[in-house]
Amino acid sequence: MTEKLLNFRAEGPDSAPPLLLGPSLGTSYALWDKVAPELSVTHRVIRWDLPGHGGSAPGSIGPGATVGDLADLVLALADSLGVEQFAYAGVSLGGAVGLHLAVHHPERVTSLAVICSSAHFNGAGPWEERAARVRSEGLDWLVESADSRWFTPGFTVPELVADQRDADPGAYAACCDALAAFDLRERLPEIGARTLAVAGREDPATPPAHLREIADAVPGAALVEIPGASHLAPAQCPVAVLTALRAHLDGGAKRGMEVRREVLGDTHVDRAQARQTPFTAHFQDFISRYAWGEIWTDPTLSRRERSMITLTALIAHGHYDELAMHVRAARRNGLTPEEIGAVLLQSAVYVGVPAANSAFAVAQRVLAEETD
Repeated sequence: MTEKLLNFRAEGPDSAPPLLLGPSLGTSYALWDKVAPELSVTHRVIRWDLPGHGGSAPGSIGPGATVGDLADLVLALADSLGVEQFAYAGVSLGGAVGLHLAVHHPERVTSLAVICSSAHFNGAGPWEERAARVRSEGLDWLVESADSRWFTPGFTVPELVADQRDADPGAYAACCDALAAFDLRERLPEIGARTLAVAGREDPATPPAHLREIADAVPGAALVEIPGASHLAPAQCPVAVLTALRAHLDGGAKRGMEVRREVLGDTHVDRAQARQTPFTAHFQDFISRYAWGEIWTDPTLSRRERSMITLTALIAHGHYDELAMHVRAARRNGLTPEEIGAVLLQSAVYVGVPAANSAFAVAQRVLAEETD
């Protein structure tokens, strides 16, 4: 790894949808220790360290740094890992990075969760003062107040307090510069990614009003407030944060059902839903999430192309009941009867004449229904 790349930890299968997790100022990716392993069951989780924090080298940012500079480092990390698009969740400064990415690089962000963060951080003055003092005195004075800034009384996470102590003062001050200059309020309505705002009800740094401001401005955004949580909610209330993130990230199931209805038609889906039992419920959920929520929503191929591929695969395996359903779907996706016939004819060459003969009989019956 080159010194310019952020330090990171990756968990979960490489084939799973990528999820990037951003930290708060003064912490490392250990902030996500109680949440990331659970999320890695369904996602390729990539949690990263700020410059000069955890294992990241301090030299990648300097005085006058911006949140945009940090976002560029995150994109460089994603590029190095071959991650083109990703879901993103971040706390405080990490959340600000997510907002910047969603506004300035919308093609990269599939969904966004902003946790104990803000579209602005109460003006430049306090952050400029903090940066100046850190540059002259170091971080010991901040370590003394870490628990009161991050957690409710009586709660602490020693590992995160140690992260604050061990951070590089110059890089920490540069991150303060980034927070001082950050104000994205006017651009929040431009965010198109599905967005969740999570507030800690006891958070003194970014009170719930800051998250409500984001949720009110971003089209279609949702808001969750966690009772008893202060600024580092993933560390203090991991179960509540995990529950909120799972519901948010599983939004693909809802989108998958929408696409399933668009492609297969309400009649078929309603019939499948009516036949659902407790025994088959998980399978139906799997179809909506994976086949329709991930594969059929992938923009790499058009629905027309996906229909042609699906018809060929069903013919090859002799799934003629499914073939009838997908001939109807192919018509909804814009294929003409002639194009469907061409797919079946090509299948005769590569799959076999008997299979294609049966497929032509199924398709002819389905197409005849359109004229009845």
